[in-house]
Amino acid sequence: MELILNKPIAFFDLETTGIKVATDRIVEISLIKIHPSGKQEVYTKRVNPGMLIPPRSTEIHGITDEDVKDAPRFEEIAKEVSNFIGNADLAGYNSNKFDIPLLVEEFLRADVDFELKGRRFVDVQNIFHKMEPRTLKAAYEFYCKKDLENHHSAEADTFATYEVLKAQLDKYQGAKIKDRNGNITEPIINDIAALSNFSEQHENADLIGHLIFNDKKQEVFNFGKYKGKIVEEIFLKESSYYDWMMKSDFPLSTKKVITVIKLRQFNKGSVNSQ
Repeated sequence: MELILNKPIAFFDLETTGIKVATDRIVEISLIKIHPSGKQEVYTKRVNPGMLIPPRSTEIHGITDEDVKDAPRFEEIAKEVSNFIGNADLAGYNSNKFDIPLLVEEFLRADVDFELKGRRFVDVQNIFHKMEPRTLKAAYEFYCKKDLENHHSAEADTFATYEVLKAQLDKYQGAKIKDRNGNITEPIINDIAALSNFSEQHENADLIGHLIFNDKKQEVFNFGKYKGKIVEEIFLKESSYYDWMMKSDFPLSTKKVITVIKLRQFNKGSVNSQ
């Protein structure tokens, strides 16, 4: 089943030096931009991460330091990547939790303003895990009835993700399931907004999910000793926790969110004191 689109959607995959959004870097990026007309554009590029690639990462994706020594740094191609994506929605496999936060982190380091507002995010892994919990290779075999060759090549994985989503639409069209609020819904329909909503595990306040919204739309911690506690209240009672987060290896995108919360708290105090 082909996707019904009212704007482009860019499927993408990153091969990286590791799995830490705040400190690891991209070594290969591949994007497939699908237009409403069905036209496809492909962008694939190796990237010099500016650091050694750990052997355990090379074992996974096969990319060595020698392979990327003459490749551009991400900051050299950041505007090119941003322009290629344009206003497209984003889709990937485990992209909501990893690829999108890491890509945004790289854009922030490169001082490129990549706007997320107005974009929808479709995470094929979340759809897969809700319906048939497995890996991308297994998902490709299960849905597409084919073996995934060149697994952990960014371009092969990106094309596989695109094919899996189309096959998911064929298999689950009209299927009913409970959403995260326990409501019966029909999430698997050929609509990017619906797929984006179904891809969400919970409503994140930051990209990676260190902070989420509670049912009152308040930001709460989703980790550590204050998990489930309201961020603004903790910062008010223990201002050193904000300082600790700013000095620790949290993603820049998370630090931007907590800074907004801290400033909002400060502004409230200024208004109350008048």
